[in-house]
Amino acid sequence: MSSVFVASSKRATGKSRRDILKSAAGAAATLGAGPTHARLLLATFAQMTGNSAFGAERDRILYFTRSDGFRHEVIPASRDIMKEIGAAAEFDITDSEDVAAFTSENLRRHAAVMFFTTGELPMDDAQKAALTGFVRAGGGFLGVHSATDTFYQWPEYGRLIGGYFNEHPWHQKVRIEVADPANPLVAFLPPAIELDDEIYQIRNFDAGSSRVLLRLDPRSVDLTLPEVHPQPYGWPLAWSRSYGTGRVFYTALGHEEGVWRDPRFQHLIRNAALWAMGKLPTSDGLGGR
Repeated sequence: MSSVFVASSKRATGKSRRDILKSAAGAAATLGAGPTHARLLLATFAQMTGNSAFGAERDRILYFTRSDGFRHEVIPASRDIMKEIGAAAEFDITDSEDVAAFTSENLRRHAAVMFFTTGELPMDDAQKAALTGFVRAGGGFLGVHSATDTFYQWPEYGRLIGGYFNEHPWHQKVRIEVADPANPLVAFLPPAIELDDEIYQIRNFDAGSSRVLLRLDPRSVDLTLPEVHPQPYGWPLAWSRSYGTGRVFYTALGHEEGVWRDPRFQHLIRNAALWAMGKLPTSDGLGGR
């Protein structure tokens, strides 16, 4: 293949579909290609850049794993597992711990953002506005485990994710009930499952605007421990909700590497990612678009 075309493909990688096609078409014109030859070059170019025929890009998720509080040991393994899930489900993962990723221009390159974070992340007002604006406008948002142990001092984040971490009195095998078995995110699961993980409690949960998907069976834990904080909504462990026109998913699970390697958890995350990107339907009005 001509060096002109190879150079053009390298420069175009990571750009928008329109930019990719423009670069490829320019390279074809430089080579003096006729219509048939140009079409073949465009198809080859799409394969080289990891896209489907004629430049259509795969969806991409920005997986953000910065810790400004407790650092979870499972984060490196979770990055690898997310890339495996994405490869199987035909979406790409961009992992980052740099708040500079939160610009409107960069987020437009992604279909969803995923947080496995802790603490008061050092995002400025413009970066926060880029995140909330992205989700309000239809971008997806996924939070895993300590994503609710994040941004306590930014109330709008609480309105986005739907609740905050409120201690974890249990680190053991527990029974988890499927609260919404008809929901396509969890329809593959039996009525209840058992997992060994660190179990979060949630405070300030927006129960009225959230669809609970998984819930702790309180009969499987010791409710007399001093750190236990019963709530009218129980102990939700996964939910979905809307933020503007965007779809939001959160699960409190994911502290243990064994959970990340559990096929059931991976299936849940796969479904949640596809749903957040608008590629999986919803069984109710929450988060639909």
